[in-house]
Parts: sequence; C-alpha cells; structure tokens
Amino acid sequence: MEFAIHDLMQSSGVKFGTSGARGLASEMTDLVCYTYTRGFLQYLEQTGALTKNGETVAIAGDLRPSTGRIMTAVARAAKEMGYTPVNCGRIPSPAVALYGLENKCPAIMVTGSHIPADRNGIKFNKCSGEILKSDEAGITSQQVSVPEGQLDFPFEMPLETDAARKAYVARYLDVFPNNCLRGKKIGIYQHSAVGRDLLVEIFSGLGAVVTPLGFSDTFIPVDTEAIREEDVVLARQWSAEYGFDTILSTDGDSDRPLISDEHGEWLRGDIAGILAARYLGADSVSTPVSCNSALEKTGWFADVRRTKIGSPFVIASMIDAVKTGWRGVVGYEANGGFLTNSDFPISGNRRSLSPLPTRDAVLPVLSIILLSIKEGKPISGLLAGLPQRFTASDRIQNFPTEESAKIVARFKDAAAIEEAFGEAFGKVDSIDRTDGLRVTFQSLEVLHMRPSGNAPEFRCYNEASSPARVLEMQKQSMEILLRLKG
Repeated sequence: MEFAIHDLMQSSGVKFGTSGARGLASEMTDLVCYTYTRGFLQYLEQTGALTKNGETVAIAGDLRPSTGRIMTAVARAAKEMGYTPVNCGRIPSPAVALYGLENKCPAIMVTGSHIPADRNGIKFNKCSGEILKSDEAGITSQQVSVPEGQLDFPFEMPLETDAARKAYVARYLDVFPNNCLRGKKIGIYQHSAVGRDLLVEIFSGLGAVVTPLGFSDTFIPVDTEAIREEDVVLARQWSAEYGFDTILSTDGDSDRPLISDEHGEWLRGDIAGILAARYLGADSVSTPVSCNSALEKTGWFADVRRTKIGSPFVIASMIDAVKTGWRGVVGYEANGGFLTNSDFPISGNRRSLSPLPTRDAVLPVLSIILLSIKEGKPISGLLAGLPQRFTASDRIQNFPTEESAKIVARFKDAAAIEEAFGEAFGKVDSIDRTDGLRVTFQSLEVLHMRPSGNAPEFRCYNEASSPARVLEMQKQSMEILLRLKG
C-alpha cells in the first residue's frame, strides 16, 4: 500500500501541525501512526540526518490510555526501517528531547499534551531538536510504502530503559547547588502528569520539603493556559491548609508548568517566563505576540523578539538570536513552557546549564523560587514588582479550525471589529495580524483571537491593567465569540 502523508492528513482526520501529529485516539490507528513515523524518518534520511548506520530512535509517552499502543506502532516503524528503537518509558517531553539531543538521535514523544484523554498525538524531534515549520513541507510530502499485511502480526515493544529519566533529573541535581531550596515548603499537584514523580524527586533533591497532592489514576486534561476552576480552588485550599511557599504542577506531558504564589494563586505562564528569564540573566528573549507586554515594560532585556504562536516559531527566533551574536538566549510561551538556547552559569556551581531548546516545565519554576530567595521576597512580592499588566485566556473546544478562521477573516478592518466589540471595548487603536488577529484598543486593552495550531480549538487572549478588568474582558469576549459561532 502506498500512502502520501499529505493525503493521509485529510483521510485519517489526524492532522499534522505544530511539532507533529494530533487527533482523536480512535483515528490514530496503528497504521496511521506507523505511517506518520516512517514519513518522519524518511525525511531525516533525505536530509542526511539519518543513515541507518546503527542509529537509535528514542521513544517515550504520557499517561493516556492510548499512549502505549501508539508507542508500539512508532517503535515498530523505526525497527522495520532498520533503526534501534529505545523505549524511554513514560517520561516528560523535555526529558526524551534532552536524551535525543545528548545522543544525537531522533526523539519521538507520544502525547496529547493538555487535551482530553480521547485524543492523543505524536511529537517529533530531530537529532538537533524540535522539527521547525521549515521541516513540515518535507515531512508531509513523503510517500510511504506499507506492504499488505505488514501490521497483522504482533510486535513486542523493547524493554524500558531509565537512561533518559536519569539524565533529566541529573540536569538539575548535578548543576544547581545542593540544598539551594532548603527551608522551602513546596506542594506538588501531581494529577495525571507524566512528570509527577520526577518533580518530587528533583525538588526534594534540592532540599525542599515536598508534599505530593492530588494524585490521579484517571487522566485529567490540565491546560496551563486555560486553568480549570477546580484547580484554582484546589490550590487556594492546599495553600491555606499547608502554608506552602508555592505549589507546582504541569500539563499532561510535563513540558508546561504551573506555579502558584504563597497564597495558592496560579501565575500566568507569560509572567512566569519573565521572572525565570530575569533569574537566569537572559539578554535575548523570544516569545509569541500573545504574551504579556510587561516583558518590554520591565526594561530588563536588551533584545525582545515577538513571534507567531508555537514553539517552532520561538525556536527559530532563538536560533536567529544566537546567529546574530546574542548570549543568554531564552524563549517562553503563554502556556509557561520555557526554552533555552545558550549555556547559563548557575550561581554556586562551576558547571553551566546546557541549552534545551524545547518547552521545559522544571527550569522556569525552579528559577522563580530561586529568584524569590535571592531577592528575599515571596513570589507575590516578585509579581508586585512587575509592570501591572494582566492577561487571561480561554478557548472554544471542539471547534473546527476552518470555522474559527472564518470568524477571524470577517474582521477585515477597524470598523468591522468595532461593530462586534466596540460596545464592550471602545475604539480600535491598532491591529496586528502576526498570528490570528490581535487588536489593541485606545484604552490599551487587548483582544487576541486565533485558531489553535494543534487542536480543534478557538483561542482567545485578553490583556488589561487590572485582574478584575481582564476577567471581565475575557467573559465579554467569549460571549461575543460564542454568538458569532452560533
């Protein structure tokens, strides 16, 4: 059987987008996952990144019910193409990506990230890191041959190795000073995050008193950009009960963080990124256009770059920053995922932290806690010292990308925007179409709407000068968008 990846995207319902494939688990059949994996590896062969000369392919996954089956299909594709699949087990996306970078091999993560358990995905990393937008055309143009009956006989997944897990833990325990978190009381909201035990190991290993919380055998779709109300309530309750300095958590594949202040109030991911970059002493910061404008207003960073939404765009910007001579290069997203593309010296240790140009959840939260210690302030005190700009985001789920794109397209000019939103937000000051539609009103309030790049969701972001106002804006924005949807 011959399959064109581009045609398979249309016929299977499993789309190929930011960093890889994603769709309903029922549509991510063994054949679809096998074929996508072969297409990715064929592309690496064409570009000279792989030669079948004994190379390995690292494979890991999250804790969704469908993940084990998909990992097996991925491993089978690698094995039958002449590669050695390495089963890294159920570990965070940045852990398997780090393994791939250090061993100069492709790394494939089976995960649906924050989306519900009935969906899943495959995230592809080249030997040099995440696939970029410039790689997508080469991958989707692949023609894959699958002999009739190829998948009819059983395939045994290789035995699991803990090498990638150990390397990821060592990245922090071997570089940050022993007991640098001594005296800190930290809650770890574990839920169904694949990195839940690693968080306990890392933060207790650095001297903190750690209390695991909220363990779940059932997958919970925690989205660090659209935090569930029940998670807001839980954090406040736990903080009041235990007196934590902070509570930490992640999304399903543990590449996007959640961190609270001492009152159990979750930080927005783009605010966490600013504070983490500050602790590391970054010179150049790349971040999507949707992120909080307090970044520029701090005056802390010599080079600030705004990108389209998605880690491949942030990574491409970071690569360019290094090429143009910047040192101390970082990036972050509104979901809190934090990326580095430089070595960073760590106070109290002769060793530097090596680059990890993929979303990571551990480094930003660790950096914020250490910044709090360094400045002698609680996390709420760090927030109070920032320019006071507040953001909120929400989404319409199970909404086809084509339909949300039609809503964005109807706003051709300021008059069309004001017709829909003017009563709520006033006159338009400027329009930015870098990614979706970002509108700044004369009040300096912001409305940004865009179709998600990797899920059937319509995302809406707002920014205002007070927490109450941004929540009011978010409510009004969603009400208007839902009316337009209807």
